[in-house]
Amino acid sequence: MPQRQLVNYCFYKIDPAWRLRSSEQRAADKADFVGAVEKFADDMLIRTYTTVGTRGDADLLIWRATEEPELLTKATAAINHTSLAPYLTSPYHYLAMTRRSMYVTKHVHSGQEGTRTRIRPADAPYLIVYPFVKTRAWYALSMEERQKMMDTHIEVGHKYPSVKINTTYSFGLDDQEFVVAFETNSLSDFLDLVMDLRETAASLYTLRDTPTFTCTRMPIGDALDLIG
Repeated sequence: MPQRQLVNYCFYKIDPAWRLRSSEQRAADKADFVGAVEKFADDMLIRTYTTVGTRGDADLLIWRATEEPELLTKATAAINHTSLAPYLTSPYHYLAMTRRSMYVTKHVHSGQEGTRTRIRPADAPYLIVYPFVKTRAWYALSMEERQKMMDTHIEVGHKYPSVKINTTYSFGLDDQEFVVAFETNSLSDFLDLVMDLRETAASLYTLRDTPTFTCTRMPIGDALDLIG
């Protein structure tokens, strides 16, 4: 069996007081932070995003994936030791793991065969992330009933090839059951997809699917420039 990856979605908020520092201090803080993030780029998958303009309670997303839990600890610790750290909070932080879906067998997008245990980003300009929890009633249904509803759910998703889903599992690892991350080059396609999915039977068994983060892919230095 392919080794699974731990997947981390870490959102950061920067204290507005940081903008009161001199331009020289802020430039040094940015360089320190960028260096800490990029230090691990050869050891794990790292993608960075801005949420400026789309969320009021977060400014940055760092999306990581690795087979080694210790790397997540080291990567976060490196950020904690930067000169920007006194101005950082992490209001949202999700941990999950890849695994093969029990519902996805014949429904596989072209080019994604055998990739369920690894995150392979499409590097689309937009990423929509949210935690997801099913009702307990869902798990009381037979596998046949759940598969039938999920087949419909998946068929709806195939109507929107511009949207790629990355489903990760948090059972026992974090407060939610799943974290889903949709990559797309069309926010309107994603909106239409979600509206269509609301009409499927499987949606009746959604307990929680918020907060929702709409993120724009961007180098971490550029994302910091948007803040101050």
